[in-house]
Amino acid sequence: MSSDLLYLSTADVQNLNISPRGAREAVLAAFRDNAAARNRSLPKTSLDIGPGRVFQSMCSASEASGIATVKWIAMAPVEGKQGTYGINGLICVSDYKTGVPVAVLDGNFITLIRTAAMSAAAAVYLAPEAPTTIGLVGCGSQALSHLDAFVDLFPSLRRIYLLSRSVSSAERVAIAACQKGLTPIISNDPDTLLSQSEIVVSMVPRSPGSKSPLDARLMPASSFASSVDAGWTWRPETFTAFDRLVTDSLEQTTSPMGESGHPVEAVRFQDDLGHVVSGSLGQRAPTRALFCFRGFAIADLALAELAIRKARASGIGTLLAR
Repeated sequence: MSSDLLYLSTADVQNLNISPRGAREAVLAAFRDNAAARNRSLPKTSLDIGPGRVFQSMCSASEASGIATVKWIAMAPVEGKQGTYGINGLICVSDYKTGVPVAVLDGNFITLIRTAAMSAAAAVYLAPEAPTTIGLVGCGSQALSHLDAFVDLFPSLRRIYLLSRSVSSAERVAIAACQKGLTPIISNDPDTLLSQSEIVVSMVPRSPGSKSPLDARLMPASSFASSVDAGWTWRPETFTAFDRLVTDSLEQTTSPMGESGHPVEAVRFQDDLGHVVSGSLGQRAPTRALFCFRGFAIADLALAELAIRKARASGIGTLLAR
């Protein structure tokens, strides 16, 4: 085995052109392997060193994929932009059998793809079968990746409701939605977005003094919500309006997060994605379902493996001597 390391920069990962379908299928396979004990992961660990300053690690190993990974994430306030945080990640990959390091990947773009793929993977099992409307709460980079993921999964989508603190961000997503054949509606009313959307994705970074604006009781009886923000945007007293509450890993998370940054102890997740995708649930009935997650390391492993495979096949990346 070569002692060289494959390095994939942000541009390299982007140039791989990983499709939403490919990312979704990789995530689904990883969670099926997890349910069958073919991969393992530790819960995410966090080191809080001050207001808005956090270091996190996510560790996973897969016999099926032949690799082990750790993703290292750092978050810190952006100087001169109150309430704005910079997040940077790196993924290190080792051979499963030998332990030899084989690759280092930029983690930022992988995280964008992975997060949307997780939302879409859950929607395969929990969302209405042919939704026509979707609402995005928060219109940052995650909104664009979720737009790609859900348009690919549900060609039936026709309208998209957009709610954002920034009008320019909402307009940017609206343009992207138009290019995909959707009619965008920029709204400043969360209640309207919720009542009109069969699918809702909330992805608003929590900041000091943040309030939870979303009332689950307003969603259609057959609908699906993905809370990329770990649940804090949803009013905690309305979680009981969901018929099903699912997370990525019950070992890692048992309750949604409230606006204070602490778990909502009165609510418990009923299931996790590994069990949901294992095919043991039977026929799907119309429900109002919530998928609320913090990110699970096996999904990052799945996308890292896919990226490395595509990079080797196409000759993308830089080989570094150790």
